[in-house]
Amino acid sequence: MNDDYTKISNEHSTVLADDKRFSVIDAAKILGIQRPNLFKVLKRLGIPTIKERNSAHRGQSIAYITSDDLHRLKEHFRSPVGTGVVSEDNTVSTEFGWFYLIQLEPEHDPLRFKVGFTVSMAERLRHLRCSAPFAKVLDKWRCKLLWEKTAIDCVTRGCQQIHTEVFRSNSIEKIKELCQAFFKLMDE
Repeated sequence: MNDDYTKISNEHSTVLADDKRFSVIDAAKILGIQRPNLFKVLKRLGIPTIKERNSAHRGQSIAYITSDDLHRLKEHFRSPVGTGVVSEDNTVSTEFGWFYLIQLEPEHDPLRFKVGFTVSMAERLRHLRCSAPFAKVLDKWRCKLLWEKTAIDCVTRGCQQIHTEVFRSNSIEKIKELCQAFFKLMDE
């Protein structure tokens, strides 16, 4: 194991019997993902958390996972199904994901679309189904999180902005072509 992992493991774990526990806060640091995203993955994988009040956190209830669960999470992110990329220092990053082009109401308002970055298209679409039940993914491209704002600015130039990542265009095909051109250039 690398030194950072060992340092965090020793400083922030709680020892119970023969098993080490890690706060979800520290597990997120070790894995290199944001805490809210980690809670979603924990729920999806059915990994339970143990809540305990902690004096280091002013008596607030803190969620913990076991070291076995932490190793299971690391394996999840290493697998092709996982959404992260394992770096040389054995941490997981959500640096890579997908840039998507979604038509929100194909029948009623075909020129209204949403663009953005996600590490899980299935999760993104599931969350979007509440507000846009007829949403249709037109395409997706491998993307670095760092590229998201630039990609959005590039492909939505001249579009009417309706909300944060929601726009209206004169041609949805033109938007798709701009996305393809942008990501072809970024792949080089």
